[in-house]
Amino acid sequence: MSVLRVAPRTAVVLVLASAAALATFTWPFFVPAHPESTARTGEAPLVFLVVLPVLVALVLAELSSGGIDSKALAMLGVLAAVNAALRPLGAGTAGIETVFFLLVLAGRVFGPGFGFLLGSTSLFASALLTAGVGPWLPFQMLAASWIGLGAGLLPARLRGRAEIAALAGYGVLAAYGYGLLMNLWFWPFSIGADTQLSYVAGAPLLENLHRFAVFTAVTSTFGWDTGRAITTAVAIVLAGPAVLAALRRAARRAAFDAPVTFAAPEPQPDPPRTGGDDRAGSSRPVAGTATTDRPGDVP
Repeated sequence: MSVLRVAPRTAVVLVLASAAALATFTWPFFVPAHPESTARTGEAPLVFLVVLPVLVALVLAELSSGGIDSKALAMLGVLAAVNAALRPLGAGTAGIETVFFLLVLAGRVFGPGFGFLLGSTSLFASALLTAGVGPWLPFQMLAASWIGLGAGLLPARLRGRAEIAALAGYGVLAAYGYGLLMNLWFWPFSIGADTQLSYVAGAPLLENLHRFAVFTAVTSTFGWDTGRAITTAVAIVLAGPAVLAALRRAARRAAFDAPVTFAAPEPQPDPPRTGGDDRAGSSRPVAGTATTDRPGDVP
């Protein structure tokens, strides 16, 4: 069960962001593209300029709806830094990726909006750390954001071994999905136009989809994507219970989802009264004054 709920305003931002991200990956299937190796290089800055306002809008939507606060933003920064530090341990070696298991677990605990933000910030921070900034970066950020988003949308009732099994299975699907999206990022523009696996501009949708599926299966599905899937699933099975417990404990102590309420001030009691000179009808004499009620006194 995720700690941070999805407010309607956040849901609208996530839907619009996902639709725009899907369009950046799939537009060559619907609009003829020129298969030039530099095509995505010119498109990447535009995509990056679209991604940043989306992330800002998502943060503002979460803040305004109460789904995220300063403590959750601090947790987002910590987890993004941890992911950025973990990624160099495996990236580039037979598809081994050490970044996605924490993304899946954090998205599960803190919700889809938090997972979307963590996916983008993790990949961006790791790119800065490893000098991996390039035209592929905004597409990596979007693909990773979907992984965190999907983890936050898993059924909330799962617990114990069933939850770990579901998260491990989702991690496998997410690993293959990430590889498929990253193949789609460069496939229409990278392998030329004279092979049986090449993108054909203006060809029917099913023909290009078939070519892309064969290209993905031959080049990455049984290699890099499988290594990423195994790494993610094994990390979730081994470290998942402990990491989930730690994240949930941190969320409870920080009270991310505790509503802020303001109580009216209590009325203050009147100060206690001392002495009897303020009581009506009192005839007690005051020290230092003469009394004239005794016989023989001269007024």
